[in-house]
Amino acid sequence: MKKIALVVSALLLSTNVAFALDNIIFKDHSNVALDHAKNAATAENATEVVHHAGAALEHTLSASISAKGLVKSHLDEGAKELQKAIDQGRLGKYNSSISYSQAAVAHISAANSAHEGSH
Repeated sequence: MKKIALVVSALLLSTNVAFALDNIIFKDHSNVALDHAKNAATAENATEVVHHAGAALEHTLSASISAKGLVKSHLDEGAKELQKAIDQGRLGKYNSSISYSQAAVAHISAANSAHEGSH
């Protein structure tokens, strides 16, 4: 009986540790993604948009790995907007790259808010 209690306790502890680690990883990546997306949305030229949107995309995808539900949906949509910002920036279409970056900021912000509401 003691062995069963020990095993159950160990499983619960490892589950809590894994959940906490996922939460920390999500927050780190989503916060960095949001910072870069904001920098892309306020960049002074298309080259800067591409640079910051690329970094934001990398961190958005990393945050999305452990996300679920509404949080994941917003991150996925944010990633799509960031990819469009990169594509438009590479074509030298500054104004549209800024618009896509702004849309990404809205989605990543919404993901962060939804994540906070679920914990």
